[in-house]
Amino acid sequence: MTLIQIRAFLAVVQYGGFTAAAKALSTSQTTITSQIQAIEQEYAVQLFHRRGRRVDLSSVGLEFLTIARQMASLEGDASSLLRDSGELVHGTLKIGAVGPYHIIDMIEAYHELRPAMNLSVTLGNSEEVLRDLDNYVCDVGVLAVCDVGAIASALENEHFYMQPYARYPVIACVNAAHPLAQRDEIDLRELAEVPLLMREQGSTTRRALEDALDKIGLKARISMEIGSREALRESIARGLGVGTMSESEYIPDGRLHKVRIKGNPITTHIHVCCLRERQDTPLVTSFFEAVGRCQPAS
Repeated sequence: MTLIQIRAFLAVVQYGGFTAAAKALSTSQTTITSQIQAIEQEYAVQLFHRRGRRVDLSSVGLEFLTIARQMASLEGDASSLLRDSGELVHGTLKIGAVGPYHIIDMIEAYHELRPAMNLSVTLGNSEEVLRDLDNYVCDVGVLAVCDVGAIASALENEHFYMQPYARYPVIACVNAAHPLAQRDEIDLRELAEVPLLMREQGSTTRRALEDALDKIGLKARISMEIGSREALRESIARGLGVGTMSESEYIPDGRLHKVRIKGNPITTHIHVCCLRERQDTPLVTSFFEAVGRCQPAS
């Protein structure tokens, strides 16, 4: 049984005959008759009693009418859902991101562009975001990349489409009562001598700092390893030590003071990405369009 057959059945009921139904559906009476007969033959039932030009529903036809109307209604609902989703006036955009700080402007811009769409944001590291994209858990991703080689690799990746979004310097951050709070700048070599609160292995900011120190033959002095940016920030605020973070993640707080690293030798690069095979879909395209509206200065 097909939806075409169901529509033919409903038309015969609504218009009181095969000829009138054919006219309403802009088809031939033979076609309408064939559609009804196909149902009757497939299930060995009689839907109508034919009395010349008059047709009356049989008892089975009468019971089937309620179900057929429900099926037609569901078809309409399905059509509306797909149409609205395709036109982006209904549905959900799923975003995977390495942190909340990079995506607030993007979310705001997208909401202004597509106010009827729902947004779902999942946070994780870059590896997790790429895996979620690959498994269709997320539609788009927002990644942090810390070095030129990784950027080139990301841009040349055949599986993922990567679009540069912004570049931010890595800064030091201290409690307002810390001796370094009297300064606005610190040299990278000097920073290497300070015991540091550090994010976990795999953190983009940590990797960027360690790479920069390695280039000048130095290593970071790690006094404490902390597994989240929120916990790191609170530890700094409580005076437990000196930490580093992307400037995009710094939130003004009376307990904190940011100290720039002289010459901005360490930067993190934010990229927006998706699967290449989904790059031109309306849903993904709409997010890149929104991102283009809030492009920050590098």
